[in-house]
Amino acid sequence: MATKAANGTDTVTWVTPAAPERHLGQPDIDYAPNYEKWQARAARRLAAGGLETKVPNGFPEKMEGKLVWDGKTLAGAYDWTYVLKDEQLAEIDEAVAYFQALDLPLSHINQETFPLAHLHGELRELSRELHSGHGFFVIRGLQVDKHTREENVIIYAGLSAHIAPQRGRQDHKYEGKSADVVLAHIKDLSRSDPNKIIGSPAYTTDKQVFHTDSGDIVSLFALETALSGGASKLASTWQVYNEIARARPDLIHTLSTPWNYEIFEKADKQWSERPLIHLVPAHDEAPQRVALQYGRRYFVGFGALPRSPQIPPITEAQAEALDTLHFTGEKFCVNTEFQKGDIQYINNLAVFHARDGFTDSPEKALVLFAVF
Repeated sequence: MATKAANGTDTVTWVTPAAPERHLGQPDIDYAPNYEKWQARAARRLAAGGLETKVPNGFPEKMEGKLVWDGKTLAGAYDWTYVLKDEQLAEIDEAVAYFQALDLPLSHINQETFPLAHLHGELRELSRELHSGHGFFVIRGLQVDKHTREENVIIYAGLSAHIAPQRGRQDHKYEGKSADVVLAHIKDLSRSDPNKIIGSPAYTTDKQVFHTDSGDIVSLFALETALSGGASKLASTWQVYNEIARARPDLIHTLSTPWNYEIFEKADKQWSERPLIHLVPAHDEAPQRVALQYGRRYFVGFGALPRSPQIPPITEAQAEALDTLHFTGEKFCVNTEFQKGDIQYINNLAVFHARDGFTDSPEKALVLFAVF
């Protein structure tokens, strides 16, 4: 399905068929959120009554601070784009040459092997923005076409080493062999192999609904943007929490109790039990926080990977909660206007993200690096 964007271009929304054969007991819900179904389900549950009227014990009624923001007004209070100056780009080029002269594997990129004597302080300030400010920013101005693919990897990992030094693992295999993979490519794989089984919207032109990834910090480096569409959208999960706690505190109960979370890889058990919202107690360096971590497809399936019938179905309350998270995220989100050469960093525990569907062409196709 395609929709008309505000700039008049066609934006792909959903191209992958819904996961087949919803198993017995699973509510009428797919990966693609349906606003009318959400409203109807909410009306039924409210009419039935008996819902909690206060948030769970210990949970805040309202989160406060810079991590609470509304995308409609945020631009007036916060400039999230850090544009690199010519002298900073020159320093980055010098750091690339320095690392290459060391003749070390890419896994050895860190603050010492990718030195940025002048830019380091600026990057540390941006890092503090992730944790204590608004929870995200974009670095702009990198000249992707000036560098080889390997040099772009070095730049990405090198800058990230000064912002969030510890890299997470994206995968545990490479070309069928055991490996700690820390960098992932995000692009449409359905074009290269129409018969390939794709179970994640990240590797299609589909819209990605609001979700979080693994790790504390998530970043994306745009090597190329799409022909049209593909906007990166962010929303404050603290703002979303506040709205749900105000309007539907019963859903905070639903979100903070264990869910049956699908494990796609071979394991003794096909699912694990954990909540979507976690209460993080206060400590010396930070106040009490609420962290959201989830992906919608783990509960409703996507494309070639439907939810396994061996896993207990989600409940009607959980189905409503999933839609509430997404549509509330849309209500408060901001579009970061992602451009070629941008690196976007977000606090994965306080901001969740989505991506509009997009259209590629043979000459211009969305390609991203991702590091968690």
